[in-house]
Parts: sequence; structure tokens; C-alpha cells
Amino acid sequence: MKGTPMNHLETLLRLAGLLHFGILTASALTPRALDWRANLAPLHPFLRNLFWVYGSFIVLVIVAFGTLTLRHGNEMAAGTPLGRSLCLFIGAFWLARLLVQLFVFDARPFLTNWFYKIGYHGLTVVFIYFATVYGIAAMATKH
Repeated sequence: MKGTPMNHLETLLRLAGLLHFGILTASALTPRALDWRANLAPLHPFLRNLFWVYGSFIVLVIVAFGTLTLRHGNEMAAGTPLGRSLCLFIGAFWLARLLVQLFVFDARPFLTNWFYKIGYHGLTVVFIYFATVYGIAAMATKH
């Protein structure tokens, strides 16, 4: 197969960029799947709004990660200090999210059908992919 390791890393990063937009699909389904309307109704309006605002900011961060990776994947794969720093930050973000998925959240009560189970486990695989690819890119050195 023709190409340098950096070219392969750039391809892996661009796939990661696209996967960020796939995660947004899951984010869009979450309020209905977890019945946020009913489950958040007992909260004080301030807390209910705070919950939605935090969710919106997380969506913006995911959009930024995907957009930056798609737009600057070549620079992120090149091993420059800025590219490595960005990859370190994104990788650490997704590693933290993976650890929360594995050790904090107990989603079993909400995994009520095959679609939710596949989606949940699919997200876990994507989080592993993100942590791995961005971690590798963070360790890449400039050639």
C-alpha cells in the first residue's frame, strides 16, 4: 500500500472528524430516548435550563472537534506542536468521556431495546477510537 504513516494518520483523523458528526445523531436522539421532558419536569426551571445549556455547549464542542479535524487533519497529523496539543486535548476529552461511560454511567435501565443497546455500545467503540487516534496523533513527531 502506497503512502507514509503520516498519510495514514491523516486518514484516521479525518474519519474521526466525520464520526463527530455521527455522534451528534445520538445526541439528537438522547432527549427522547431518556424522556427528558418528563424526567426534567420536576426540576426548578433554572436547573432544567442549565441542563439544556450544558448540553448545547457540549454539542458545540463536538461540532468544533469534528470541524477542526476535517479542516486541519493534515496539520494535526504532521506532528507540529499546535497539532499535537490539539490532538492531546481532544484525545483527553474523549478518554475522559470513555471512562465516564465505563465507570460512572449505569445505562442499563435505559437500554430497553436492541437499537439503544447497539447505539450505546457503538458509542463506546467510537470513544475508544477517538482516544486512540488522537492519542497517537498527539505523540507523533514532526518529520
